[in-house]
Amino acid sequence: MAFQKAVKGTILVGGGALATVLGLSQFAHYRRKQMNLAYVKAADYISEPVNREPPSREAQLLTLQNTSEFDILVIGGGATGSGCALDAVTRGLKTALVERDDFSSGTSSRSTKLIHGGVRYLQKAIMKLDIEQYRMVKEALHERANLLEIAPHLSAPLPIMLPVYKWWQLPYYWVGIKLYDLVAGSNCLKSSYVLSKSRALEHFPMLQKDKLVGAIVYYDGQHNDARMNLAIALTAARYGAATANYMEVVSLLKKTDTKTGKLHVSGAWCKDVLKGQECDMRAKCVINAMGHFTDAVCKMDDK
Repeated sequence: MAFQKAVKGTILVGGGALATVLGLSQFAHYRRKQMNLAYVKAADYISEPVNREPPSREAQLLTLQNTSEFDILVIGGGATGSGCALDAVTRGLKTALVERDDFSSGTSSRSTKLIHGGVRYLQKAIMKLDIEQYRMVKEALHERANLLEIAPHLSAPLPIMLPVYKWWQLPYYWVGIKLYDLVAGSNCLKSSYVLSKSRALEHFPMLQKDKLVGAIVYYDGQHNDARMNLAIALTAARYGAATANYMEVVSLLKKTDTKTGKLHVSGAWCKDVLKGQECDMRAKCVINAMGHFTDAVCKMDDK
């Protein structure tokens, strides 16, 4: 038992030293990058949105019905589908987005609500000396800071308390969490700290009291994924994308390619779930962004 603890201690110290060197090098690289970005001028820019206020659903439906052919038709109004629509319309493509339920009604409203770098992945990176795991944590921490900066109305720092029930785990976890703060560098939200047993029980009286040693508090981010999804869809609509919720795809439209002679998808036959009206939407490209319902659309193409 003592030998195992000694080995773990050696690995932790060695891994900690490695993480420190990598963290400092990454921090220096980040600072150089930020200094260079300060002198870069935008080569291009996106014009102002077409509509200051998103068009009504009725107006959107008229656009969907009266447009002879779109450049892109996106099926699925989750985060991925809305993101595709926003990306396409801001590139000047005639874009349509349909969702059979409400926007963000599926996976995009059922996440953990966390934006985190991944403490467990950092542990794997140190214990197994895995540079790829470390890079993934570093990138995730950078994206966490980016999301907190660009969407402060939808994101916020979140304190997370880790109860500790063995004395040797207290310094072990404390060092690991401090390395997590170090890897975050300038993107660290707030420094982690240790709570005594009494303070931990004061915050969470329902904790198991027996053998409780204390607790460690560290910070990650919390994010309102459903509202972010809706914001992306509304932004796409403001830039001119024809978007409609409760618009179900009944079947896919196909036509023969004049060059190859093969059938390919050229749009979709859709039904307004609220009013029962149906219409066809032609498009040069159809994107299946249905998440875990992807196979339902794939079977429409090939059973």
